[in-house]
Amino acid sequence: MPVTTEIPRAHPINDVRIQRPSTADGGEMWRIAWRSTSLDLNSSYAYLLYCRDFPDTCRLAYANGEPAGFLLGYRRPENPETLFVWQVAVDESARGRQLASRMLDDLVQDLAASDVPVRHVETTITEDNTASQQLFRSFARRWGDADVETAELFSAAHFPDDHAGEVLYSIGPIDLPSPN
Repeated sequence: MPVTTEIPRAHPINDVRIQRPSTADGGEMWRIAWRSTSLDLNSSYAYLLYCRDFPDTCRLAYANGEPAGFLLGYRRPENPETLFVWQVAVDESARGRQLASRMLDDLVQDLAASDVPVRHVETTITEDNTASQQLFRSFARRWGDADVETAELFSAAHFPDDHAGEVLYSIGPIDLPSPN
């Protein structure tokens, strides 16, 4: 689930580049997720598949030439105007620079200009993840003060392991074109 905790940093970020990932980036994305310690860590294979099968709905951020964050998403098969954001992670060295917001805005801006524009964004967030809640609520404000609806998607009882319940955040419709 999305994570964007802010911490002080020793080295400023002077150069940020956000791009679609390729399969060559899957390992770095897995390493960023592993270092985060708060994300559900998927297998390295899953990150490679996201890079191969969904590069248009994912982003990789570089800060000062180094991989610094990623966003994994996909269009909902039954509603391609809805982007589901699966994971957002920012490496500790790059936190506090709005990198997660920048990746999300970059992705939605791209998808807003596609043949089937994205009009809604969904994600799930655990109740204790206030950083992700703030990330997606601020996204809604930036994109036309879009509505944010929440509902339990999966309770803790749905999971076979020790996993907190997941609350679905449904945002939209978003204003097109993108914010300035």
